[in-house]
Parts: sequence; structure tokens; C-alpha cells
Amino acid sequence: MKISIVIPILNEAATIRTLLSHLINNTENTENILEVIVVDGGSVDQSQEVVRQLSVQQNPSIKLICSDKGRAKQLNAGAKAAKGEVLYFLHADSYPPKGYDQDILKEIEKENIAGCFRMKFDSKHPWLLFLGWLTQFQSKRCRGGDQSQFITKQLFEEINGYDESYIVYEDNDLVDRLFDIDEFVIIPKYVITSARRYREIGVWRLQYHFLNIHMRRWMGASSEDLYQYYKEKVIS
Repeated sequence: MKISIVIPILNEAATIRTLLSHLINNTENTENILEVIVVDGGSVDQSQEVVRQLSVQQNPSIKLICSDKGRAKQLNAGAKAAKGEVLYFLHADSYPPKGYDQDILKEIEKENIAGCFRMKFDSKHPWLLFLGWLTQFQSKRCRGGDQSQFITKQLFEEINGYDESYIVYEDNDLVDRLFDIDEFVIIPKYVITSARRYREIGVWRLQYHFLNIHMRRWMGASSEDLYQYYKEKVIS
């Protein structure tokens, strides 16, 4: 089986080159990776140019496609374009462990057809270290898109992919549905993800708003309600 990596981006010129190089340099076997699909949601920086240059100069398996803005829409667009039997969804500031491709395929061989890695932030802040520690546990409450997500394309299509009504929380919604059908495994290796949003906004302030979003979702808030809260409190 072959893996299609799908990376949604928006103005990631400063990070995408490093990530794409990391993905290529940390595979166990480059033949496991059929393609790396970068899905741009309307960047106004040099993101698209960087991806095109890497595709031409270094690796033709790197592909750029464009879609409407919105992570769920971008992820679905990448999945639709993918030709691999396994989809691996990755944030532009998250770096999977060495041999990640073989780790994923080993789980697929064991019929674990969806799951993620554990996660650590690139920060020594005690709270962020604690959040990383929590990702070892088999609970959907300890999951997030920063941990990345692998899933067979067949299962992804069966559960209708990401719910595009979510502007935020789309990763958690997908995980919730996978837990509901008991199709989720956690690989005991770590994705290293950037704490840049915590640095920009403040660890306690951002965590408070994230917890608020989760609580609102558990209490039945709509996807639009969650987005409005995120827009007002986090990105305003």
C-alpha cells in the first residue's frame, strides 16, 4: 500500500520548505510515499511558489493544488486528489518521527486502519509538556489535529471525510466519529509540533479558549457557534 500525505496550508512560506524536506529525509522507504499533496487555501505570500520550486527542483512527488479556504475543505480536496490507499493528514508546522511511513503501514497491516501519533510541542513550558504527556492515552479527549491523522482512503470515504461545516474543530469531529466505530490507534512515537500560536497569544489565554471550544461542543454548540467564538476570542 502507498501513502498520500495531505498538508493544508495558508501563508506558510516560512515553514513549508522545512516540512517537505523533513518528510522526504525521514521516511524509512521513499517508495512508501506515493505523493505529498500540498493544498493551498489562498495564500498571499510565497507559499505556492516555494512548493512549485521544490516539486520541480527536488521531488516530483510533491504536488500543489488549490481549494477554497478552510482546513476541512482543503483536507477533503487533498483526499479527493490522492491516489494512495492510505491518507496521512499533517499540519504545516508538525514534524512526524523518523520512519513514520513504516510505522503507519505496520498499523495498517495489523488492520488498525485509522489513528495518529503521540505529540510533543517544541516548548519546555510545563503546561505544554503536560498536554504532550496526555497524548499517550487512548481517549478522544486527548486528541487533536497537531498529532496528525492516518486513515485508509476507503474508510475516509465511508465516513464521508471531514465535515466542511466546521471551520474549527474539524479534526476532533473526525476523531469522534472514528472512536464511535472503534477504529483508532495511537502509535507510540511523537510528532513534534510548533507552539507558535501559544507563543503569539499566550499559553494560558489560548488554552482557556481551546477548553471553552471543547466545552461548547460537548454541550451541543453548532459548528458556526464554535467558529464565531474562535474568530472573536482567538484570531481577532
